[in-house]
Amino acid sequence: MRTADPLAPTRLTRAAWQARRTAHEARVHALVGDHLARRRAGVKHPVHDFLFGYYSHRPAHLRRWSPGFGVVCEGDDAPAVASLDDVVARRPLVEATARLLAATASRPANLGCFGLHEWAMVYRLGDDPTRHAAWPLRLGAAGTDEVVEGHRIACSHFDAYRFFTDAARPRNALSPGPGDRPAFEQPGCLHAGMDLYKHAFRLGPLVASELVADCFELARDIRVLDMRASPYDLADLDDGAFAPVRIETADGKREYAAAQAGFAERGAPLRTRLLAACERLLDAVETADEDIA
Repeated sequence: MRTADPLAPTRLTRAAWQARRTAHEARVHALVGDHLARRRAGVKHPVHDFLFGYYSHRPAHLRRWSPGFGVVCEGDDAPAVASLDDVVARRPLVEATARLLAATASRPANLGCFGLHEWAMVYRLGDDPTRHAAWPLRLGAAGTDEVVEGHRIACSHFDAYRFFTDAARPRNALSPGPGDRPAFEQPGCLHAGMDLYKHAFRLGPLVASELVADCFELARDIRVLDMRASPYDLADLDDGAFAPVRIETADGKREYAAAQAGFAERGAPLRTRLLAACERLLDAVETADEDIA
């Protein structure tokens, strides 16, 4: 959908952009300070390290501020901002991201998966090392396998499904692939919610850094539920901050589904903002093409 004057810039005074940059840097420092301290001390964390290892986006990059495309910052010391050439060069990424965001938003949230993707990743591993070998399985290997065998597995997210064990993969009701994400992803999926952060930082600096930080904060909170509902026993981690959500029980399922619905509700406006940003970027490219023609 064509936005009004997609090439018309928004101007920020020096005081305005400095205030936004300072606030963003302070916010990110509060979000990642503990992670940086652990990294300096050589201490690993099975929950919070995930966002920086799996997504390969460094804290320094998250801290770097940009107002997004179409914003001009005034002053001799103004930061560099994204240009139309930057948008053109990344048009395929913007188009693909917009398709995925729109397709995901078009579906109702499915709240019946109960986080069993993490259980399927260790199904029938026996004595083989698990993904978090330093942490025991809460129900042991046999008990974990029984939970998988006693439930319907319906993971819609390829980047979770691809880590299923060979024995677990045929048990999944769906067969998502790397090239068909728009056909499967739905807003109730925890990994689809976390991936809003991936979409946002991959679009930087074309989108405002505040939006990237908003998505990071959502992803960080989702990751906590993801691991609390996992088969790993993290009860002693961080003074009990990761008490298990026992999804093998009726009460645990209700707790998980309620939290999952809350994250879907939080993610919806972020997905809308990202999609709007993509549409504005694509409108700018189309307008420039029309002007040239």
